[in-house]
Amino acid sequence: MTTMLGVELAARRVLVVGGGPVAARRVQGLLTDAAQVVVVAPAVCETLRDQHRWGLVQWHAREVVEADLDDVWLVHTATGDRAADAAVAEWARDRRVFCVSAGDVAQGSARTPATARSGDVLVGVVSSGPPDPGRTAAVRDGLAEHVRDVVAGHLREGRIDLRARRTPDEGRVVLVGGGPGDLGLLTIAGRRALAAADVVVVDRLGPVEVLDELAPGVEVIDVGKTPGHHPVPQHEIGRILVEQAQLGRFVVRLKGGDPFVYGRGGEEVLACREAGVPVEVIPGVSSALAVPAAAGIPLTHRGTVGAVHVMNGHDGWSQAGLVGLRDASCTVVVLMGVAVLADLVGSALEFGAAPSTPVAIVESGTTGAQRVTRAPLGEIVHAAGRVGARAPAVIVLGEVAAPGLLDASPAQDPEHDTMTT
Repeated sequence: MTTMLGVELAARRVLVVGGGPVAARRVQGLLTDAAQVVVVAPAVCETLRDQHRWGLVQWHAREVVEADLDDVWLVHTATGDRAADAAVAEWARDRRVFCVSAGDVAQGSARTPATARSGDVLVGVVSSGPPDPGRTAAVRDGLAEHVRDVVAGHLREGRIDLRARRTPDEGRVVLVGGGPGDLGLLTIAGRRALAAADVVVVDRLGPVEVLDELAPGVEVIDVGKTPGHHPVPQHEIGRILVEQAQLGRFVVRLKGGDPFVYGRGGEEVLACREAGVPVEVIPGVSSALAVPAAAGIPLTHRGTVGAVHVMNGHDGWSQAGLVGLRDASCTVVVLMGVAVLADLVGSALEFGAAPSTPVAIVESGTTGAQRVTRAPLGEIVHAAGRVGARAPAVIVLGEVAAPGLLDASPAQDPEHDTMTT
């Protein structure tokens, strides 16, 4: 029976017997663990010679003797001479010091696991029967690939519980931009944060199916808003974030799009900072940029437009937005504008925007329910009413919204793309 232990070697004396490449690899791992490494060997390879020259290791240029094992916490022997390694292992047993024998693992009293690291998580694999380095390396590689899949956002993401045990003063908040809806557009950093979360405070938008991948016991608090219905006001959301973090929890605030693009992320950061709660932001893919792209609409296009103005429809037209509508070289993107579309169009036409300005409304962008409705500015309200356009949607106004701009772009499904002329 083999028991795996995590051994703290920082500032502790470790003896390495041997000076070849195997010994050098062992030394490198020990230095990473901040151990005090002593090497005993008549000669050493260039790597160990450099580490000695730089003061990273002590080197005694001679054969090992039994007294070298005095006051050490661990011994690694890798002389290449089985008899010499066996002698070192015997001396270690006499002193009740654990020994790893590279020449014959069975002779040692400890084994070095095959390891893979992901952030602050170290995965180690050892065999409990006869030594089988090939097998342990293969299992290690399989586990490492799985962990990389988790971090990289593959389908298995989030199924490994990465939550740490925290004290009350270790609570913190991370605002995660979930992107426009497609789970594949949630960033690697965002998925890593979710895999470590104790609490997830979530909106109704964004990749909500990722909640199915959370570890058992993760608390999910729904603070989602719908048009005209805000059951949890913004100040209450801030209070929830602060309260949960002050309980020592790792709180992820999962938001659709990007937290700082009409996501009120700035207000939530301020609420945390005012309460002394550590907070960070993981940017997300903004729907203002991603949704038009998913619909085949380039917001800038050489020779057509070279500027973009993004606005919140509920705030009404800004002067810059209205000017942009009269400037053929600018694209205007409106978020949260479907419910006030008639008012926006009326104001734009009154200001002098051309009724022929191309407009595209992209509903549920990047998801399987994506639908694109196109019409000139003067007719878009009628077109949107005819198909029942509703939030979540992104409105794009300008020459790039005209159909056929990109000859090589994929044709729209006629059942999900309407054009009024």
